[in-house]
Amino acid sequence: MKVFVIGAHGQIGKLLVAQLLDRGDEVVAGIRDVKQRDFFEDQGAATQLYDLNEQPDELAKALTGADAVVFSAGSGGKTGYDQTLLIDLDGAVKSMEATEKAGIKRFVIISAMNAEDRTRWTAIQPYYVAKHYADQYLRDETDLDYTIVKPGTLTNDAGSGGIQLNQQKGKIAREDVAEVIVAALHNDQTIKKEFAVSEGQTPINEAMAQL
Repeated sequence: MKVFVIGAHGQIGKLLVAQLLDRGDEVVAGIRDVKQRDFFEDQGAATQLYDLNEQPDELAKALTGADAVVFSAGSGGKTGYDQTLLIDLDGAVKSMEATEKAGIKRFVIISAMNAEDRTRWTAIQPYYVAKHYADQYLRDETDLDYTIVKPGTLTNDAGSGGIQLNQQKGKIAREDVAEVIVAALHNDQTIKKEFAVSEGQTPINEAMAQL
């Protein structure tokens, strides 16, 4: 499978690229700076400039030839809320539109636990607004074979390989989130599914098979 990773240079993106390569997948790392190219090409991934400020028609050219697209981009905690809306919401939606324009069906997005439930949003509400409406657009306005992954509080702990699904609170290692995405890409049972994920005891592949 040839996977285009949008936001490849992010914390989860880097882990995801490495895990996909380890599995034997072909990976294109979507990067926003040519200085990031060597990091991925040294691992065996291809690279492609992917600027979320571009329009969908231009973004679609970068995606051509991929079998699946993963949206792991995020504005991060050091930018203003304007960038949260431009990257996490509009950037996500433009990438969905670009994926369809490129003739690709499979699309996986990293959302956030409880993004669907306004009553459970924390103090960083603009982040949840972005995730909520990006998920809604993907679910209701596209024909993509989507999977929406909603991790709990992210940590940099070593992954345990075990998760639990659809809890309303919990934490999870970024390494395990990346592994969940890899498993989802290779399990058609996850198509048209959305789920929360946190650390637990069920092996990741087994949990994906239960969806």
